[in-house]
Amino acid sequence: MNHGDHGGHGGMDHGDGGMDMGKMCSMNMIWNTQIEDTCVVFDWWHIRSTAGFVASFFVIVALGVLYEWLRVAARDVDRLIARRLVAEGKGKARIRSGRATPDSDSEAAGLLGGERALRKVGTPLPLLPRVSRAVLYGAQVFLSFFLMLVFMTYNAYLILAVVVGAATGHFVFGSHFDINAALAAATDSKGMSCH
Repeated sequence: MNHGDHGGHGGMDHGDGGMDMGKMCSMNMIWNTQIEDTCVVFDWWHIRSTAGFVASFFVIVALGVLYEWLRVAARDVDRLIARRLVAEGKGKARIRSGRATPDSDSEAAGLLGGERALRKVGTPLPLLPRVSRAVLYGAQVFLSFFLMLVFMTYNAYLILAVVVGAATGHFVFGSHFDINAALAAATDSKGMSCH
């Protein structure tokens, strides 16, 4: 099998004067364990050797760990913003009981009170916290889609790298557990979804 053949185009003369352009990236659309001539998302991330593949494996593991760190960092920034807003008297820290009331549940208040469904709920955020939250969210979305594209190489080893990175990051950054939040079903159970 010619791994440099992109759907029958590998042997075409592209007017390069007969210059050997080297091996090309293999584009597998099925489960594979290919090591050499694998490209990771970009054509410049062309793995040409076993050592390059091992290095790429660990870079992808690090990206998975980074994704988990970003999730925790975003949650921590939200907590920090909430504490500052409460300290400035701009927000109320409410503890909900088991049942929602029209006063405490914005959806029920809108439905029962006849208010418009598109009203904004919560405390308005100043510009800097909004920018911080948006940057962290954008980084999470970018990295989650990037890792999805790595997964879509269908390379078993690269898929393993994504999973090992996510699990390692979850282990490292998930060392504390909020029992009350878990029992109230308020924990972030999103996991490593695209965003």
